[in-house]
Amino acid sequence: MARRITSDRTAKAYSLALFIAGLAILTYLRSWWPGIMLVVGIPLSLRQYLSGRHYDMYVTLFVSIGVFITVAFSISWEVLLPILFSIGAIYIFFREFLEGKPHTEVEEEEELNAEIEEDNKKP
Repeated sequence: MARRITSDRTAKAYSLALFIAGLAILTYLRSWWPGIMLVVGIPLSLRQYLSGRHYDMYVTLFVSIGVFITVAFSISWEVLLPILFSIGAIYIFFREFLEGKPHTEVEEEEELNAEIEEDNKKP
């Protein structure tokens, strides 16, 4: 697993802000489908990247952008979309076996200490 860039709390805040901005853009453009795939996929990918889960980020981007392109450019989705979703599901299912290492109490304490230090730095 790659090194995390920020705490989970900060990653959630950034991704939520990006999600809400995306919803604002979709509302303004009145283009919900397939734009919602990008509005959900990109903030989720950002959160995964900031949390150090780069492989998860790649799969999320691949699936969400793949669905967007399939629908936006009228590509035959009967075959492509099930493949995209299957790739995402298989990766998520086997990810636990690939990582193989559960979080220890030490890692949880370090994460909590990082969040506390980050909160103390704020004015």
